[in-house]
Amino acid sequence: MSPRPSAGARAITGVGLYFSCNGFVFAALLPWYPLLVQRLGLSSWEFGLVVASFALGAIVSSVVPAHLISRFGANAVVVGGTVLLGLSAATTAWSVNGWMMAICLFLVGFFDAIVDVAQNVVGIGVQESLSRVILSSMHALWSLGGLVSGALATIAAANGMDMRLHLALITVASIIVILLARRLIGDAVLRSSSATSSIDDIAEVDAGPSAEAGSSEGAGAKQPSSRRAILLMALPLAVVAICGTAVEDIANNWSALAAVEFSGMSAATAGIAFSVVIGSQCLGRFSGDILVQRFGSGRIARLGGGLIALGGLGAVTAFEPIQLLVGLGMMGYGSATLVPGALGAAAHLPGVGRAGGVTLVNWIMRIGFLGTSPLVGVIAGLGNLRWGLSVLIVIGAVTMVFAGRLGGRPLRSG
Repeated sequence: MSPRPSAGARAITGVGLYFSCNGFVFAALLPWYPLLVQRLGLSSWEFGLVVASFALGAIVSSVVPAHLISRFGANAVVVGGTVLLGLSAATTAWSVNGWMMAICLFLVGFFDAIVDVAQNVVGIGVQESLSRVILSSMHALWSLGGLVSGALATIAAANGMDMRLHLALITVASIIVILLARRLIGDAVLRSSSATSSIDDIAEVDAGPSAEAGSSEGAGAKQPSSRRAILLMALPLAVVAICGTAVEDIANNWSALAAVEFSGMSAATAGIAFSVVIGSQCLGRFSGDILVQRFGSGRIARLGGGLIALGGLGAVTAFEPIQLLVGLGMMGYGSATLVPGALGAAAHLPGVGRAGGVTLVNWIMRIGFLGTSPLVGVIAGLGNLRWGLSVLIVIGAVTMVFAGRLGGRPLRSG
């Protein structure tokens, strides 16, 4: 039985708070990095190694989210993981040396990856129980949560607030929000999707995979017989997700430098390049739900790949700000639905269940994420930054090749 419209609306609001809260907690730490580096006396290469521990923690999480979701349920994992994530982020402010900061960031990455998988599992469950696409908007709310939190942290730092106090308040606020979100989601939608929230042990999938209950692909679909078969099905989805995160990573690390070097913008105003990418991506995620509902995830992802390629070409050939910003905006908009679409398709991988599929693709995505900026840096070192950022054209082309694996059918209203 479908949940009542009021219950569905509350559930969507609750999932939105899940995603917003996750972005809110993580981004609260980032603006404090310069003060932490100064206080701990870290050199540039030392800081680079320290922050790399975040990605390492995310990768080490591996199949942990799937096991936890199988045992406790996705909602419980989101709530508990958010509490531990907030405590880890708050503890980072108390670091007395680089080693302690690295350990704290490792835990932040570890718990962030767990919460990321669990909240996507909940979002996919609500989406399918309501026959309504919501996942792109949920990722947009994650971006908005991060933008708001980053702004608050910047204001706090500029006014001399103690970072330990600020992060402690963020942790308390996040716990309150996540408990409210869990209450809004309730049990009506949860019951309708709980059958697909359990997984077989990925590490022992050879022993006998099971079909995903309630999945449109579950009935009559041939199940994979080995981990290798499951990995081969998951890999194209992970490639699409990596293409989406690669655009984000390039925006984070290289867009401002490109604005200065390509178009002559001043260092003080170059940050607008980053804002254009993230803003257009956020807009694309809000509009992406409607487009995916109408045309299907695969078609929209293929269109997004074309926009990334054209935007990348426009950016690397720019010699003035307007062309550069338009190109960056196209990239951001084109990448908007790639990660939500890939994770949504991962939920239907046969043989591992919803949580297992999302965990697997999310994990591969995070491994691929590690190589983006180093690749750009190596190519730029051998040539120049224009050549380095030309990888965006390749990213767009690769997205178009693999977009069809996300599925071409639109989600019909039930």
